[in-house]
Amino acid sequence: MTQLSREMVPAPETVVTLRSRPSRRAARRRRGSGRLWPYLFALPALAVLGLVFAYPLVAVVRDSFYSGTASNLSFSGLSNYHLVLSNPIFIQSLLNNLRLLTTVPVMTVIALIIALVLNEIVRGWKAYRFIVFIPYILPAVAMGLAFSYILQQNGSLNSLLGDLHLRALALDWLGSEQISIYSVGGVIVWQQLGFGIVLFTAGLLSLPQEVIEASVVDGASWWQRQLYVVLPQLRRVIELFVVLQAITVLSWVFTYVYVITHGGPGTSSSVMTYYIWQNGFEFGAVGIASTAAVILLAMAGVLITIYVTLRVRRGDL
Repeated sequence: MTQLSREMVPAPETVVTLRSRPSRRAARRRRGSGRLWPYLFALPALAVLGLVFAYPLVAVVRDSFYSGTASNLSFSGLSNYHLVLSNPIFIQSLLNNLRLLTTVPVMTVIALIIALVLNEIVRGWKAYRFIVFIPYILPAVAMGLAFSYILQQNGSLNSLLGDLHLRALALDWLGSEQISIYSVGGVIVWQQLGFGIVLFTAGLLSLPQEVIEASVVDGASWWQRQLYVVLPQLRRVIELFVVLQAITVLSWVFTYVYVITHGGPGTSSSVMTYYIWQNGFEFGAVGIASTAAVILLAMAGVLITIYVTLRVRRGDL
């Protein structure tokens, strides 16, 4: 009996193991609940983002399949997409957005040159950087009103050209169907240039000076240093600026067009955002406006996808 009782009593290691199992499970539960706490704190912010961004996005996509006014919508399938893509005004607006995309390389090159010059050559470059950044922080409406007076046929620009005996260069900047959209593009370049200069200057300040000093010792000229040493290291910053400005030109130029030209003369300077506003608020065609908005969102999504893909392939993300 004594031997049998000894066999029935569990070994000390077994007792320890049996007692430790609940404690391990409790520890796992505590760790699991600890991982959930950050997400619980983020729930209010996620709810607000969903209300502000996710719901309107879903509503716009849904309304693109309906026709009629906001109070009387009826399902129409893909007919809105057919109407929009065959509408000459929408095609004109889309082409104008593509024309404005040509301002992106222009402002990129100008901003790069100014940033390089201010960073290495000009004394007191911090003050100049602040001066060139001022247009970026000015209200777009105020700038649009100012340039609408400056670019009139009898405006300040043509008067100045006349005083300089350059009357041949004086054009109807806002009244010509061929020039009006490029006049808007010039205002966009002037306003967005400061952002590019400050962004590139910040990138220049973060570069390791040892590499630049080594190129100076090797006898590289100023232009050679910029082309072969500095610019390759600014590649990521340049790509970011190009993508941001391309998205801006596609989706954030409504204010300039509305204030400066009202999409005219005719529809020669209409852009996609102006087309969306005009159909959604002026004509009450909610379905048409939503369809154009979805197309615009798809175009911006393509640009973002290309940028993210390039970053992933290089291992930056």
